[in-house]
Amino acid sequence: MPEFLSQANLARVAREVKRPAYDREAIEVGIVHFGPGAFHRVHQAWFVDKLLESDRRWGICEVSLRSTDVRDALAPQDGLYTLASLDETTSFQIIGAVKQTRVAPENPRGVLEQLTAPRTRVVTMTVTEKGYCLGPDGNLDLAHADIQRDLQTPHAPTSLIGYLVETLRRRRANAAGPLTIISCDNLVDNGTRLSRAVQQLAQVRDPDLARWIADTAAFPRTMVDSITPATTQDLRERVAEVLGMTDQWPVQREGFVQWVIEERSAGDIPDWPSAGVIVTSDVGAYDRAKLRLLNGAHSSLAYLGLLAGHETVAEAMDDVDLAAFVATMMKRDIRPTLAAPRGLDLDSYIQAILKRFRNPAIRHALAQIAWDGSQKLPFRLLGTIRDNLQAGRPIDRLCVPIAAWMHFVRRKALDGEQVVDPLARPLFEIGRSCQNRASTDLLLFVALEQVFPPALASNELFTSALTQAYDGLAAGR
Repeated sequence: MPEFLSQANLARVAREVKRPAYDREAIEVGIVHFGPGAFHRVHQAWFVDKLLESDRRWGICEVSLRSTDVRDALAPQDGLYTLASLDETTSFQIIGAVKQTRVAPENPRGVLEQLTAPRTRVVTMTVTEKGYCLGPDGNLDLAHADIQRDLQTPHAPTSLIGYLVETLRRRRANAAGPLTIISCDNLVDNGTRLSRAVQQLAQVRDPDLARWIADTAAFPRTMVDSITPATTQDLRERVAEVLGMTDQWPVQREGFVQWVIEERSAGDIPDWPSAGVIVTSDVGAYDRAKLRLLNGAHSSLAYLGLLAGHETVAEAMDDVDLAAFVATMMKRDIRPTLAAPRGLDLDSYIQAILKRFRNPAIRHALAQIAWDGSQKLPFRLLGTIRDNLQAGRPIDRLCVPIAAWMHFVRRKALDGEQVVDPLARPLFEIGRSCQNRASTDLLLFVALEQVFPPALASNELFTSALTQAYDGLAAGR
């Protein structure tokens, strides 16, 4: 029988593995987290693990809204799991921040009791955009099946938004104190979106409650960053070899990790900066820098790298010409559009991003980064192009990855494949109609108003630069 990681076996873990530097028995639950997936466990839980070294009040109660998988893996391990940090050398540590794991449909009463306990002062979440039940306009979709159920049985909620509204109603009634509710999902203005959704559901239930929430609860915006490959069997085997015992669900990430939280709170909150979290009044500037420098460069590497026959980010960065192109674009074309927030040096940030891209321990597939281009490019690159046009700066380099995306769509269609994209069908039809020359193909693409705003599509400087880039790539230049 294999020996499993657990509190009883923690002392027998190999010495080179870092262990919790605090008494886990003394931990109190102060944070409830919805969505205990891999990213949360390599990111927020890692920061909380550091926080617990000096303040034991902030243990985490993990809540899954549907799946039992994480609970089933971690409960027998007393919430312990291994984090592998993939850098120039790989390091391992045991994370001890998880005090409880719950599955909401199995015990909704227990989840609500923990959420309304006076010692619970922070709620966090990583549920992806889908978990917010938003409509296309960004407002709460009141016709969503889960929201409809929450309106019919409000005291036994189903959705994240339903749980938050019912929690706040009960805390108001019991004078349990305010909550700081922190979205950690990779959404622009995530706190604002979450706050609006919660207040919209509360408004339908009780307008007085909605007003109380607006006056009392805090929904800070955040920015999160760390590349997190999925757990593989290879990782499980490597962790077992290093630990000297089995971990049912280890996780892995790159060495770089960043969490930026808006300076907005209600009541008692953790001393986030002591754990390395950046607390600022200007999350938007951090978010914009990440979106344009990191994500914009990522998409550029994806489409240009795939055209050149590369498979991963690290492989694309080994292409000297491609790496030089992306670095120049970041420094000369993207950086001038950004205002650095206090505490962020943009030149150092660019160098850190390029170093992360070169990390050979992270196998980040270009094909995956290339998904959903119609949704990503307007924010990652087209906004930068627009700003440079308005400032009279050149856009030639910035148009090259846009043209590469078009060729990516065209080549997929030529092979009879649809791209992974919300606009997969119309993009497939466009790709099938392309003739590999800008004079015919660009008109088909820029007519997509979901991607190209009319003001940009009709801009002669843009279409001229895009034409040159498209024909250049078609000719192999």
